Amino acid sequence: MAGQMHGFGIMEKAPLSGVRYDAYEPWKYNCIELHDDDLMELAPQYNKIDMYWHTMDVPGKGLAYYGITLIPPEAAGEMDAVTPKDPRFHTIKELLSAAWTEGKFIIHFGI
Repeated sequence: MAGQMHGFGIMEKAPLSGVRYDAYEPWKYNCIELHDDDLMELAPQYNKIDMYWHTMDVPGKGLAYYGITLIPPEAAGEMDAVTPKDPRFHTIKELLSAAWTEGKFIIHFGI
C-alpha cells in the first residue's frame, strides 16, 4: 500500500518535562508503521484521548497529526480498547498493549 505512513514506537525511557521531541527518528524507537488511511479511521476515537504534543508540557487530545506525539501508558491502554480487532490493526494493537502492560510511553511520528 503506497502513501503516507505514521510511525509508532515504544520509548525505553519516559519523556522528560521541558524537553522537546522534534527530531524525526522512527529508527531510534524501532517503529511500526500504520497507513494514514487506516489511522484516519481510528482518529475519531483517538481524538478523545489525552496525550502530549512534542513535549510533556503541551497536553492535547489525540495525535499530533503532522508532528510528534508522546502517548502515556494509560492512553495506550485507552487506544488499544478502541482499536478494532482487524488484521490491518494487528501490529498497532500489539504495540499499544505492550506499552500499557510495561508502563512505557509510545512516541508517534506523524506524516
